[in-house]
Order: sequence, then C-alpha cells, then structure tokens
Amino acid sequence: MKLLLKLIWNGAGYAGYQAQRDIDAPKPSIQRTLTAAFSEGLGFPCRVTGCSRTDAGVHALGFCAVVEPAQANEDDWLRIPVGRVHRAMRSHLPPDIAIAGEAAVPDDFHPRYSAVGKEYLYCMNDAPWDDPFSAGTAWHLPRPLPPDGIERMRRAAGFFVGRRDFTSFMAAGSKITDATRCVTALTVERTGHEIALTVSADGFLYHMVRILAGTLADCAWGSIEPEDFAAILAARDRSRAGRTAPAHGLYLARVEYHPPIDWQCE
Repeated sequence: MKLLLKLIWNGAGYAGYQAQRDIDAPKPSIQRTLTAAFSEGLGFPCRVTGCSRTDAGVHALGFCAVVEPAQANEDDWLRIPVGRVHRAMRSHLPPDIAIAGEAAVPDDFHPRYSAVGKEYLYCMNDAPWDDPFSAGTAWHLPRPLPPDGIERMRRAAGFFVGRRDFTSFMAAGSKITDATRCVTALTVERTGHEIALTVSADGFLYHMVRILAGTLADCAWGSIEPEDFAAILAARDRSRAGRTAPAHGLYLARVEYHPPIDWQCE
C-alpha cells in the first residue's frame, strides 16, 4: 500500500517540487521538505514521489504525491487512519504546505504515470496599482488590458483546444521529441482586475502553460492577432509564440485519475 496525498502549497519559498542535488541550495524543494516531514512524523525513513516537476515559485491547489517507506515494509506500515494523516502531520509541515486529501492506493500506483490528465490555473492581475495581496501569487501585468482584451484572448484560446503539436509552446532546448498533446479545455475569466486562465489536457510540455499565458497576454494587447494562433501552432517554432509568463502566477490545480480517487480528509 502507498499513501496518496492531495497537496496545497504556496511555492514562493521553494525551488520547485523536485529535490535538488545541492543540499545547500538557497531554497528548499517541496519534495525534500515532505520527505523530511514524513520521516520525522512517522518515525522511519520515507520516500515521496510526485505527479510532476514544478518550477521555482509555482504553487499547487491539487498536486498529488505518494508516500511510502524507504525500505520494504508490510502493508500495515501506516498506523494513522487514512483521512487523519493531515492532523498528525500538521506540526511537522511548514505553514505554506498543507494536505487537503488522502487515499490508500495499491503498490503499483504511480502519481505521474497513472494520471490521465491535469489542470493548471494561471492567475494575472491588471490593476493599474500594485496589489500587495496578489504579490507573488499572480502575474501583475505591466499595463492593464484594453477593453476588448479578454474577448481577444478567448478567441485565440479556441485554437488550442484539441490534439495539437505544441512545439511552438514548449521551452527552447527541451529534449521532448513528441510535442503532441490534447487540450480538452482552455477558459479565460475576469473578476474585477483578476484574470484566470484554466487549461486542462492529457499532458503538458515544459513551460507550456506559461508560454500560453504570455502569448495570450500579448494577443490581448494587440501585438498578436487571435487568428495568428493557427499559424503559430503550425510553425512548430518557439520563436513564433510570445513571452513566457512568470512562474509565480502558475498553479497545478488538479490531477485526474481513472477511476477517480476517493479523497478523505476528516
């Protein structure tokens, strides 16, 4: 048995999810922090495996990771009832990481390879003033969007839905050879000065959502026309797309599994 966790965190103080080789890195990783917390809290060395890597500063609303003993053990290694682990671990985790769900999964479950889809949220703020409450948790745009900016972004978003080659929206230098992904939904919503992009797909490329967000912002300002996105995708050339939005506006919102996970959190 493995313990599957649904995690929420503010990534401002972390060098991303993946453990860094340099233990003296200026910022800790989420993985190393979780490993230390569970090893201390459960009283024996633990191994933590996540559903994906994340960049430094990226946040999570539904990141999934499994915890298991670092050494082979019996199925009854977890003496805390599933659904109450978050209570036992609260004093061992820092205040910017929380457990929002728990489930027991079989030994052959892998949080990354068992996933059938993911959903990301990208947050922007176009207030003409500095917003201290969104600092570090949303991209404060360099200037407000024009009146038709959201409508332009929505028109462009339609070109992304479906199975596409997203090479133009993959970080330059990536070693991925097959950049085809199926985007099932991409929405753009505004509430006051807050703008939320939500994108769901069967998988994502390195920096894909951040490049999507940056290019849609360029489209909103008029430097790219919504109808240009078909040609940008067809070019399979990163230089044809727009800017890469900063990491601190990005959230891993949800991971999908089949069958769905019966999350518990008492």
